[in-house]
Amino acid sequence: MSALLAVNRLEAFYGASQILHGLDFEMMRGEQVALIGRNGMGKTTLLRSLMGLVSDCRGEVGFAGRSIRGAAPEDIARAGLALVPEGRGIFGALTVEENLTMAARPGSGGRQAWTLARIYELFPRLHQRRGNGGHQLSGGEQQMLTIGRALMTNPDLILIDEATEGLAPLVAQDIWKTLGVIRGEGIATIVVDKDFRSLAKITDRAIVLSKGTVVFNGAPADLMAQPELLERHLGV
Repeated sequence: MSALLAVNRLEAFYGASQILHGLDFEMMRGEQVALIGRNGMGKTTLLRSLMGLVSDCRGEVGFAGRSIRGAAPEDIARAGLALVPEGRGIFGALTVEENLTMAARPGSGGRQAWTLARIYELFPRLHQRRGNGGHQLSGGEQQMLTIGRALMTNPDLILIDEATEGLAPLVAQDIWKTLGVIRGEGIATIVVDKDFRSLAKITDRAIVLSKGTVVFNGAPADLMAQPELLERHLGV
């Protein structure tokens, strides 16, 4: 089976500063990957690079059998990638329902598995708040909305940056359950979060970044069995 995502020798720069240093990894369809590392190690830059949001990228990114490195972000989104950004990025002046419907489109092959009704089934709180403006939502509700908006594009791969950052423990549990639902739907995901122990329970693989390079790529259980590696690169 060919990889859904293939990253080869990926480098990323912000001006004269090089952030990513020749990354190589692949992802299969439906695979859920934890992307972890200390702050400033390149995780967000990697996700933004995959979405075409970093102007100076070098190397190669293949998605569903074609090159997307250098493509416009809107074309990458149409190809089947969706981003849940750190900070959420919802439109505060639009209602919950408007935030969702503006993103709605068929996925690859015309797939329309994720509809407004399904999002409201997944997140009943959003249904209750559907007429409220984005700026009126709590942090947890905003995260639900951002994930729902990504799902409304019917993607093949979702990139989730800081899945539970700043959320109350009970709300964070809901997000972890949601990631389980997404995985059950066969949607591939790359998830960034500081709670590696929770990530390890739901992901197939862990990739650890340090100073823009991959220092571990393997099963979460294998990483958990290396406490010195966890301490060095995650501080846990």
